[in-house]
Amino acid sequence: MSESSGARAVLEGPDIHRALTRIAHEILERTKGADGVVLLGIPTRGATLAQRLGARIEQFEGVKIPVGSIDVTMYRDDLRLKPARPLGHTELPPDGVDGKTVVLVDDVLFSGRTVRAALDALNDLGRPTAVQLATLVDRGHRELPIRADYVGKNLPTAKSEKVKVYLEEIDGRDAVELIK
Repeated sequence: MSESSGARAVLEGPDIHRALTRIAHEILERTKGADGVVLLGIPTRGATLAQRLGARIEQFEGVKIPVGSIDVTMYRDDLRLKPARPLGHTELPPDGVDGKTVVLVDDVLFSGRTVRAALDALNDLGRPTAVQLATLVDRGHRELPIRADYVGKNLPTAKSEKVKVYLEEIDGRDAVELIK
């Protein structure tokens, strides 16, 4: 979308790259290295971001960190309010999540309801030692007491605005747009 159609770019490719690099470093600092850390992305874009974070951590530490995805579709509290949607893909690393520090990864944190659904789904998959949250954009307007441990960009928004994340692997470009 262009500026004239109500969309404004708030992050471009290099900004996203820097934010993910910073988040990867922050994860390593807080977890004291990559040992015992598992990244689980919330499809669609959160799973791609988790892959990117895993690659950066491997670059920094020389250790391949387990990366997977966690589908939250059946755990959402709005299933009856919206049209049916296809199930996403849950893919756990071979060693699972028991006794691990799981970092949930999503593209945009808004109400907190998707993260709550991810926590419920994770509860059915195992018992991690700790769960943390990384998000590329935190736009505020929380409806639940959930906060991100790692944030690429805090972006104050009006409730009526939308935040759209584009990733190269899915959309052919990296950008975050604010749509009025």
